[in-house]
Amino acid sequence: FLHSGQVCSAGARLLVEKSIHARVVDEIARRADLIRLGGAYDEDAETGALISSAHRDKIERYVADALAEGAVLRAGGKRPEGSQFANGYFFRPTVLDNCTTDMNCVQDESFGPILTVETFETEEEAIKIANDTPYGLAGYVQSGDIKRAERIAKKLRVGMVHINGGGFNYGSPFGGYKQSGNGREGGIIGIEDFQEVKTLHYPE
Repeated sequence: FLHSGQVCSAGARLLVEKSIHARVVDEIARRADLIRLGGAYDEDAETGALISSAHRDKIERYVADALAEGAVLRAGGKRPEGSQFANGYFFRPTVLDNCTTDMNCVQDESFGPILTVETFETEEEAIKIANDTPYGLAGYVQSGDIKRAERIAKKLRVGMVHINGGGFNYGSPFGGYKQSGNGREGGIIGIEDFQEVKTLHYPE
């Protein structure tokens, strides 16, 4: 929900183990409802407005389509009430539960304050679900078993994986797989992208 979801590497999809699904989603929805929206000069604001009216309209259509496909609204899903939100394109942090990979809300990127929730039962199923998307910029793995987290991270088709809340290292390559772009920024690989390579061919 940082910057109202307008972050390219935002964790917009949550895959949660079925056995703890209810407890996890209940708490996430509770916390989402507590997030304070505000303008650029509101020092107490935790997130702000969307970039334009057109983008907010797109987000509203995105939520409506998700609900029509069978998603369950657990938090947000609407504009906030109050005169203090009249001069910005605000939208409440939104949690959509009971999502599946065949839904547009999972396959498309909203670039808004929306979290979709899917469930899994096995490690293999989680990896399959996570990779079932045309995008692959960033992934996040949370586990009490670090070896399991590393094993899963290696199988995710994404350009970078944050394990147990690990932050971003600005000296590391930044970029994604599939439709999340070509090439890398940062690190030695990022520098190499700016080089012009010339090959000389001689007769054998």
